[in-house]
Amino acid sequence: MIVQLQENILANDLQTICEHIQSIDYQTSRVKTQRGDYIVAIGKKEFDIRKIGGLNGVKDIHRVSDTYKLVSKKWKVDSTYIDLGDGVTIGNELTIIAGPCSIEGEEQVRKTIDHLRQHNVRIMRGGVFKPRTSPYSFQGMGLDGLKMWSQIARENNIKIISEILAVDQIEKMHEYVDIFQVGARNSQNFTLLHELGKVDKPVMLKRGISGTLDELLHSAEYIFSNGNERLILCERGIRTFEKAYRNTLDLNAVPILKEKSHLPVIVDPSHGIGVRRFVKDMALAGLAAGANGVIIEIHEQPQKAISDAQQTIDFRNSTVLIEQLHKMHALLKSF
Repeated sequence: MIVQLQENILANDLQTICEHIQSIDYQTSRVKTQRGDYIVAIGKKEFDIRKIGGLNGVKDIHRVSDTYKLVSKKWKVDSTYIDLGDGVTIGNELTIIAGPCSIEGEEQVRKTIDHLRQHNVRIMRGGVFKPRTSPYSFQGMGLDGLKMWSQIARENNIKIISEILAVDQIEKMHEYVDIFQVGARNSQNFTLLHELGKVDKPVMLKRGISGTLDELLHSAEYIFSNGNERLILCERGIRTFEKAYRNTLDLNAVPILKEKSHLPVIVDPSHGIGVRRFVKDMALAGLAAGANGVIIEIHEQPQKAISDAQQTIDFRNSTVLIEQLHKMHALLKSF
């Protein structure tokens, strides 16, 4: 059960609400976010919710049987959308996020931003702290690279999303990013998720390499329950027995997540299939499956990219894909 509390609720009213809920053997947890004030109640006993809904200080009340409650669509029917400011939103229109796997230098950043601006793509992806499988692979440009990238992006009215690896990076990165990205390896790093719940910037949460959809939603619940409602779910492919491509992009996940949760869903075809020549097809398929947008890896010269070259498309193919995504979006809206 979720009880939405009225703004500036009186302490006595809050106490009365909690006592009524606890009297029917439900455990209560108060969750206060930047957007709302809630009591999450856990229990199994059947009761008439009108008895609590009519109490002073209650704005609304909802039955939610899912173990992930705040991210569930059972209490919030209207889909959530994320407002990044400057007319950039996620969830209510087509969202295209593009950029290199790794930030490599100023020239690369400027060329990529010029390309994005030509096609009205307002969010750039890029890694400065890279969780690489091999300790000998390029680990990213770090905070200095992020500062450089952020300055150029802001000069060009481009929002940026970058992966965070550890709790101690939150404060360092906060000023320079518009969206924190939690990668597949950290999808169940609950210490990190707990702390990201305290920040006032959106978080895009990627599905774990072998994670179920319920595990993804429970991870999102960790962030929401600690105060941050501005969440985005990302299907990026899961590890299976198939070896013909990098991962198995689970497009079944898109309609299921849209049915289960009110949060926007983004598809990552670059990591999902990991084969450059198929990224375009899988991006379009993700949109057709109902995703709110895609995140793709692009580079002026993919063959020279320091990381993930095999799944990165060049600017020419990026142009074609962006045009086709807009056509697909318009077609889907007409149905």
